[in-house]
Amino acid sequence: MRVAIVTVGDELLSGDTVNTNASWLCAELTARGVDVERVTTVPDDVADIARVVNEYRAEHDAVVVTGGLGPTHDDVTMAGVAAAVGRDLEPHEEAREWLTGEGGYTAEGLVDGTTELPADAWMLPNVEGVAPGAVVEGVYVLPGVPDEMKAMFEGVAEEFSGERTFSTVVDVDEPESELIDRLSKLRDRFDVTVGSYPGESVRVKLTATDEAVVDEAAQWLRGRVDLVGDAE
Repeated sequence: MRVAIVTVGDELLSGDTVNTNASWLCAELTARGVDVERVTTVPDDVADIARVVNEYRAEHDAVVVTGGLGPTHDDVTMAGVAAAVGRDLEPHEEAREWLTGEGGYTAEGLVDGTTELPADAWMLPNVEGVAPGAVVEGVYVLPGVPDEMKAMFEGVAEEFSGERTFSTVVDVDEPESELIDRLSKLRDRFDVTVGSYPGESVRVKLTATDEAVVDEAAQWLRGRVDLVGDAE
């Protein structure tokens, strides 16, 4: 399954808010065997949201959109998604019934626009907040507040699946530039994906669909590099 993630918010682009939603979703989806192929952040702008969502839904099995939900002046994500799929925003009866029932709100207490979703969308209840999410034509629209987003994603997590992968990390006490030849040989010898991440040490991450292959590749690499802690 191929998925794209779109995070919405001027505050993300300005650096006022750290985009933890993207990294959390990537980890959750990857753990389910999903290939996350795009992560894009767009401003609170209907045209920008519509353009990116429309492009990504044509290329991927699903698009997950977070942020910009709620009846405020800068929460325009639902309008952008509606435009992307060519539907109008309409009052959603199920959303109103959930908010005035399970949500504990009164109809009079709901701000105008709270229950408006793209026409014929599937409503996702917000058990940690107010603004409902939605699913429409393979686009999953979730809140931006992390606790709300995580709880709502759990309700649709089973919709996302793929071939399970296994990973292990080898911590190498050598410069990344000196590992090129050995990592190339590793790729030639084993059917694994190799990622290297420099820091105080170089973290070499090996991933494959066969756990035995990952273990064998890691053992091969450990025998050919200086490992962190070897000199202690």
